[in-house]
Formats: sequence, structure tokens, C-alpha cells
Amino acid sequence: MHSFNYPARFKYATKEGGFIITFRDIAEAITQADTIEDGLVEAADCLDEAIAGRIDDGLTIPKPSKQRRGERIISVPAQTAIKAALYIAMKEEEVNKSELARRLNVDVREVGRMLNPHHGTKLPAMEQALAALGKHVELHIT
Repeated sequence: MHSFNYPARFKYATKEGGFIITFRDIAEAITQADTIEDGLVEAADCLDEAIAGRIDDGLTIPKPSKQRRGERIISVPAQTAIKAALYIAMKEEEVNKSELARRLNVDVREVGRMLNPHHGTKLPAMEQALAALGKHVELHIT
């Protein structure tokens, strides 16, 4: 099971004011904001783009660490989370785009769109792709 809820550190920048937000699991995810409220929005956007970048670049998406004192949990948007789950499942099963396209009986470009974090793939297509890899989607609301 994969979760896409990452701990973030909000450090007050005494010199500049505002907050610097970092994710220890994803070093390239760094942002800033003037307030905590704005920081929560900025952190979610930053994390979304960092995960998308890892998919685009073929890099590993780490599992989230356990939250430490003073950290806030930031969730990846659902669309990005399901695409990241498909990406991870393909890596785990050592299935490339062509093989998944064959299993789904679709053009390989369709699999490319499924993995594109900025393409709005419909949920049933994502569920079908994950099922072809022996996975299924569970939704948890907290």
C-alpha cells in the first residue's frame, strides 16, 4: 500500500519573515509563504510538482517518513497520487509502457497520458491500468 501524505517542516525565517517549507523525503520540494495558511497551499502545490517531476524524470518516489514533532502532513492531490501509484506499480512489476498498453489493449500513447501528471485521465482508466498490474485503489478520508 502506498500513501502520498508527506511530513513538511515549516521554519520561520526570522530575517526575511514568513516561512520556509521543506520536505525531508523529497529534497527538491522547497517553497515559502508569508503565513501558515498560505504555506499549506504552497506546500501542497510544491509537493504536487515535485512528485510530477519525479515521474517525468523516471526517478524514485519515496515512501513518506513518519511525522515528527513540529511537522505538518501535506497530501498529494488525488489525481497525482493515483498516477504516482501507477508509476510505482509499473516499476515494481518491471512493466514498461508498451507492455502495459498491450495488457490494456490501448495505444502506448494512452499509457503515456496516464502517467502524465498534468493530463486529466479519467479514474476508471487509471483503475483499469492498476488492475492490469494486480493493484486496486482504496480511498481513505481523514
